[in-house]
Amino acid sequence: MSNILAPIISAFKIKDLRKKIFITAGIIIIFRIISHIPVSGVDLKALQALFASNPFLGLLDIFSGGTLANFSIISLGLNPYINASIIIQLLTMIMPKLEALSKEGEMGRQMINQYTRYLTIPLALIQAIGMFVLLKNQGVILQTTPIQIAAIIVGMTAGAIFLMWMGELITEYGIGNGISLLIFAGIVSRLPVVLTQTVSVIDSAQTLNILIFATLSVLVIAAIVFINEGRRQITVAYARRFIGGKEGGTGAQTYLPLRVNQAGVIPIIFAVSLVLIPSFAGTYLANLNQPQLAFLGRLLASNFNPEGLTYNLVYFGLIVGFTFFYTAIIFNPTKVADEIKKYGGFIPGIRPGTQTAGYLNYIMVRITLAGALFLGAIAILPSIASKITGIQTLILGGTGLLIVVSVILDTAKTFESKLIERSYEVFARR
Repeated sequence: MSNILAPIISAFKIKDLRKKIFITAGIIIIFRIISHIPVSGVDLKALQALFASNPFLGLLDIFSGGTLANFSIISLGLNPYINASIIIQLLTMIMPKLEALSKEGEMGRQMINQYTRYLTIPLALIQAIGMFVLLKNQGVILQTTPIQIAAIIVGMTAGAIFLMWMGELITEYGIGNGISLLIFAGIVSRLPVVLTQTVSVIDSAQTLNILIFATLSVLVIAAIVFINEGRRQITVAYARRFIGGKEGGTGAQTYLPLRVNQAGVIPIIFAVSLVLIPSFAGTYLANLNQPQLAFLGRLLASNFNPEGLTYNLVYFGLIVGFTFFYTAIIFNPTKVADEIKKYGGFIPGIRPGTQTAGYLNYIMVRITLAGALFLGAIAILPSIASKITGIQTLILGGTGLLIVVSVILDTAKTFESKLIERSYEVFARR
């Protein structure tokens, strides 16, 4: 723990980093204040009763930071932006124009980000309409005039765009990934509620189960830290250089660290955003008057219950798939092999160029598989533990725990990298 907090403490001693910390903290505080501003015309008591009785909506509420239970103006959370990011990244792999744009450096990245923002608007509008219809069918929303309905839908859409903007402000001017930090803040803000619910149901029979669950939580946290810090060190040697027929320097040897969990927390966030769609659609369809659609809705809702087998299998598969997908985006073996060759480096026993790229890909696929299976197993473990212990109030915290620990580690590493960068700048000035 001291190793994690040390970079944060050191960062407060540097003016630029201190400013980034205050910007990040300020935006998070604004986010939490706005999350308590409700949309007008909602029966809050009926809404809270609905969320208490529906595990899917309870899970959705945790990832929105409690904004759905309050039906705040940012109740859609970051789901529209995350879904837009998934769609754009998939299109980048199949559309030559977007693929070429992604290779144009900073300008290309900014253009792709702009396309993601544009796509977020219609997705937020669609989700706002779906949420309105769902809650209207449940008798939660009391507004019925066209102007009132439009105000609710437009307000929810604007809230999602505003939340996306705050996340990008943190990424640009603050510390760490803004989207991940806002999700982290939302999950952490709900922990006292979850713990209170757990304490309220404790009795003599449940005490042992609570201790078992707490022990598993500690072991899970330790395992997450271990995997996130795990690396495969690839030796890279550099040939001796000769200048004017004389040896200009001895060959150096360094290491290329390949992380077991190269994609970080992103696959989990992507997987959660997609695995909730069938449950949301099922809840909506189940309330329609058409018997066939209502039957399909009940089927989806029952199979994609957060406690069900289908939900957990699909969730596991999505995490594994997105881990490979995102790792392929951020780590290009061919590009890394070309960079090693460009600077006269080589992996001992492997020819530079194509063979080096193939070797790196061979290693990366295997360690990514281990990381992906671990993330998937940890994500569904709380559901399994809940079945064994009978504690239902903590089942929704499994994925949240995974995100919280990963975001803390990634943010701490960002602090450390900024400190190292700062120390290099100070050294260069000397």
